[in-house]
Amino acid sequence: MPETHVHRRDALRAHLRDSEVDAVLVTDLLNIRYLTGFTGSNAALLVHAADSAGSERNTVFCTDGRYRTQASEQVPDLEHLIDRASAQRLAEHVESRVEAYRRVGFESQHVTVDGRDALESAAPSAELVRAPGLVERQRLVKDADEIEALRAACAAADRALAELIEHGGLRPGRSELEVARELESRMLDNGATGPSFETIVATGANSAVPHHRPTSTRLSAGDFVKMDFGALVDGYHSDMTRTVVLGEPASWQREVYDLVATAQAAARAAIRDGADVRDVDSAARDVITGAGYGEQFLHGLGHGVGLEIHEAPALSQRGEGTIGAGMAVTAEPGVYLPGWGGVRIEDTLVARADTPELLTLTTKELVVL
Repeated sequence: MPETHVHRRDALRAHLRDSEVDAVLVTDLLNIRYLTGFTGSNAALLVHAADSAGSERNTVFCTDGRYRTQASEQVPDLEHLIDRASAQRLAEHVESRVEAYRRVGFESQHVTVDGRDALESAAPSAELVRAPGLVERQRLVKDADEIEALRAACAAADRALAELIEHGGLRPGRSELEVARELESRMLDNGATGPSFETIVATGANSAVPHHRPTSTRLSAGDFVKMDFGALVDGYHSDMTRTVVLGEPASWQREVYDLVATAQAAARAAIRDGADVRDVDSAARDVITGAGYGEQFLHGLGHGVGLEIHEAPALSQRGEGTIGAGMAVTAEPGVYLPGWGGVRIEDTLVARADTPELLTLTTKELVVL
């Protein structure tokens, strides 16, 4: 995707000009991956505001010798410097050509105080200014390549769960750990490079714990089994939760499941361009609160997802901002009854002008096994 990365850097330059800096020193590795495609563990990137997609003579990439070959393959379109202290080396580059880099922004949300001191020592003639969140704000709205990677990640998770169920992987006697390991293995078989995060499998009373970690607890007839999992494809994360029941559900299980499903549908309907994130949360929360379970909905409705499993925006009562078309978010209401069990239903979606695009396609009907 070299052309895609060129366009992303060019789009960033508009934000640099708005921030009145000559360049920005990017040190967060995920932001560097977003702007260049580089996947190594050490790098820094200097993006100049006056460059353009056709001429990037003042935009410079730096990594260490371990990644010389990898950098030539993944970042073929930029000047390379090789130094273990990549950020400091680019600061020295700024000092050597300070007439082009008089005012340089740095990612103050990622750079330590000592790190800033080192940068200032390396570039004493330049003015270093805080420029937090420039790349993250651009990453909020996903481009076509990112959405395609998210689709592939969601598809890998969907297929893994379908195969798990088809082959009898959810049955009494199996442990939560066994189910989690098989689910992760099947995601790998379906094209994932790894799980998005540590897979949650919670059976029986454990399903009332929102982020329960799998244990040797055995699945039993009559249990809810809650599974929160995702696949990683090309660096992008999917996120999905489904709750099934082993055997004929009790009346309280159907009641709670139907309530969460109704709340989740309300949340999906509220996700659109321009919607306030708090209103989206309220769309689901009001349904659950109205049924008398408000205190059992223990977390925010959802979050952004992309190169990180948890990104902005936060869909919660304390969230800020609005949904924009092209943002990838989750909708994951839940009701948790200690000692009994809990239900969460979660999808990954892409906001559009009106109806969002659903990326996780596994049924949300109650599956009885």
